[in-house]
Amino acid sequence: MQATRQLAHSAIGFVLAGGESRRMGRDKALIGFAGRPLVEQALGILRLAGLETAIAGGFSAARRAALEGFAPVIEDGEQGRGPLAGICASLAWTAAERAVFLPVDLPLAPAALIGSLLRTAAITGAPVTIPSVNGYAQTFPAVVSRAALPVLRKELEAGRGGCFAGFQASAERLGEAVRIIPVELAVQAGQMAHPAGLPAARWFLNVNSPTDLRRAEAWHRVI
Repeated sequence: MQATRQLAHSAIGFVLAGGESRRMGRDKALIGFAGRPLVEQALGILRLAGLETAIAGGFSAARRAALEGFAPVIEDGEQGRGPLAGICASLAWTAAERAVFLPVDLPLAPAALIGSLLRTAAITGAPVTIPSVNGYAQTFPAVVSRAALPVLRKELEAGRGGCFAGFQASAERLGEAVRIIPVELAVQAGQMAHPAGLPAARWFLNVNSPTDLRRAEAWHRVI
């Protein structure tokens, strides 16, 4: 844990909270989960990993006011531009060498996963480090180097707002590859674990709808 916290000094954690929450029907960031808003849950995960935190998602004055009581809020441009806009705004705002991006709707991801991604990014120097589960790469959580910003910004300006494609393009431009950590193998090797033994596949449940929220709460109660 001490080594992870030392690595965190060169990194910062951002909660991506700029979505329109259409399927949820109301602002996901402020919906209650396990006794606190989802945005507070996400910030707590990043802080447990030893990171200073901020929120990317202040696309209106009213929303900024609602979120800034939890952490600093970074303006991410106009609503509807997607999470890549928040990533670019955050990388431009910070002076940290790396940024960890955690969507507000991943409440079951453990801090140990964030720490493992950070350690791998520091060791390999990869511009982007992400996990995989069941053989499928997960776009988030992601550790992204500030060196990736110019290409990510060009992708956004060109109307290519896909985060995974942007990660691949930036890595390729830097002569590297996106670093992918198979979570199940890391768990088996004792490199990471959920504090209550929640299976790795459940760490990546996206809470996009009321049904998803009920499922996540049920799994969390088992914890």
